Amino acid sequence: MKKDNLPAQIPVFPLSNFIIFPKATVPLNIFEPRYIEMVNDSMKSNKIIGMIQPKNSAGGNNSPELHEVGCLGKITSFKETEDGRYLIELKGLIRFENIKELTTGKKYRVLNVNYENFYEDLKDEKENLNFSDLELIFKDLKSLFEKRGFIINWKALEKQSLDETVNALAMASPFSLEEKQVLLEAKNLNMRKNKIAEILSTYTYDIYDNTTIQ
Repeated sequence: MKKDNLPAQIPVFPLSNFIIFPKATVPLNIFEPRYIEMVNDSMKSNKIIGMIQPKNSAGGNNSPELHEVGCLGKITSFKETEDGRYLIELKGLIRFENIKELTTGKKYRVLNVNYENFYEDLKDEKENLNFSDLELIFKDLKSLFEKRGFIINWKALEKQSLDETVNALAMASPFSLEEKQVLLEAKNLNMRKNKIAEILSTYTYDIYDNTTIQ
């Protein structure tokens, strides 16, 4: 998608425990009536939905406060189940900044957003980062994934571009939601790589079976 075509107003899915990164594709199971309506509207227009995390997932608040940064996604696959759910795949395009919420007659939430800090997300050229630069991070991340029982197809990841790989690992990692939000907000791939290294350093004891006395 070209930056001139990016919509200023987007429907958003404020889903707790879920972050999508640019160039990553994720499956979603849509069953709430307001989000069924949102997907219907999106399919009739540009197939665009914004994913953004609520700041607090606790409580029954229907309109929780949202984080400042989310990611725009495009519906790349759509299937309706016999019981009326939608199974979609969403591909991350570009991050956005939450400017303000709009009042509409819709059941779902709509934001006025800005993309200007994140146009780099739309570029396809490879960033100047060597895979060897990331090997240590991957080694530690691999240990953490395996320790937590996560199964990753590392060989498949190595065939992807570096930014796709880093974003996929950041999204799938067993980090906390706050840590993933920090990774999402990291300005570029190099900063994201450094943030992953910082976060991993706090997991070092866990990785190497060391224990500390509390």
